[in-house]
Parts: sequence; C-alpha cells; structure tokens
Amino acid sequence: MADKTSFTKDEWALLLKSPMIAGMAVSAADPSGLWGLLKESFAGGAALAKVAADPNANALIKAVVADFSTSEGRSAARDGLKAEFAGGKPPDIKTKSIDSLRQVSTLLTAKAPTDAAAFKSWLRQISQSTAEAATEGGSLFGGGVQVSDAEKATLAEISNALAI
Repeated sequence: MADKTSFTKDEWALLLKSPMIAGMAVSAADPSGLWGLLKESFAGGAALAKVAADPNANALIKAVVADFSTSEGRSAARDGLKAEFAGGKPPDIKTKSIDSLRQVSTLLTAKAPTDAAAFKSWLRQISQSTAEAATEGGSLFGGGVQVSDAEKATLAEISNALAI
C-alpha cells in the first residue's frame, strides 16, 4: 500500500488537491450561482468527512484525507490551487482540472497501482456528488435537482481522464 512517503512533495501535493479539483471541474463546467457553489463545495467536504469516518476506506485515500485535516496539508492544497487556477475563467479552470486529474491518474498507476482504482473511483464519486449538489432544475433546498448537460459531459471527461 502506498502512503505519503511513496511520493515526492509535488506528487503528494497533487494528490492532496485532487479531491477539490474533481469538484472544481464540475463547478466550472456549469457555474450555478452562489447557492449552487456552496452546495457543490459542501459535497466535496462531505466526501472528505465520510472517508475520515470510514474504518474500511482505502489507506491511501485515508492518508490524503488525514493530511488535508492538518493546517499544513490544507495550506499545501490551497497554495497549489491558487498557483494553478488564479485568475482563470470557468472554461480554463475546467480544462486545467481535467488535465490535473489526468496527471493524478498517471501518477497513481505508476506509483500506487494497488490503490489506483479505489482512489480514481473516489475522485469520480466526488465529481458526481458535486454535479448532483447544485440546483439546476430544482428548488433552492433540493428536490428535483438534475445534472446539467454540461456537467454530464464533464463527468464523462473526468472518467476518461481518470481512465475509469
């Protein structure tokens, strides 16, 4: 099983920010206003909390979530996201996010082959949860929420980038 010591500092930073990138790709594909963005953000946070509470979660995923739970880990992720996406417009953010997820996929396949499928599936689930969190076609507080065509297309791109 791979852990933080299996990766360089830059590789670990990529894995650390990858859950947020999985959600950002969907959010950038079809911006849904302030309330939608908040709901999408909470979906990503919920995915992290779920793993933290799951004793049977994949060890590499748990290691990423545990490191993200530290101020150092959050700073590394935040700084990496700022450097990569600062000043970007939604189409650019989506494209860069998909490219980053492709890099994550390649990295996992090379350095963590036994963990790769679970980690990629987790990222895909984060993107799906993010897509389902916003209010396109639904009420402000849920019910009738549907995934937009742009988000569906982005989910397909994410699956391709992660080689799922």
